[in-house]
Amino acid sequence: MVKHILVACGNGIATSTVVATKIRQYLAKEGIDADTTQTRLTEVPGKVASYDALVTTGQFFGETSGVPYIAGMPLLTGIGTDAALQQLKDALTN
Repeated sequence: MVKHILVACGNGIATSTVVATKIRQYLAKEGIDADTTQTRLTEVPGKVASYDALVTTGQFFGETSGVPYIAGMPLLTGIGTDAALQQLKDALTN
C-alpha cells in the first residue's frame, strides 16, 4: 500500500523539494512505496488529514488531525538525518 507524505516548507517549492527527494530515496531503499506532496506551511491544516505523515522544514504548531509529524530540518542540515528518517519510517510502518 502506498504511503502518502505531506512535505511542507515556507513556499512549498525549494526546501520541500530537497526533503521530498531524500524521503522518497530513503523509503524506496527501505522497501516502502511512498508518494510525496509538497505544500506551503500555511496550507498544512487544510490538507494534512488525508496523509499518512507530515514532514516540515519549518516550525509547525497547528493541528495535525492525528497524523504523525516529523521535523524535516535534519534532512536539510544533515545533522540528525538518520534519526529523522527512522522516525518517519516508524510512523509509516506502525
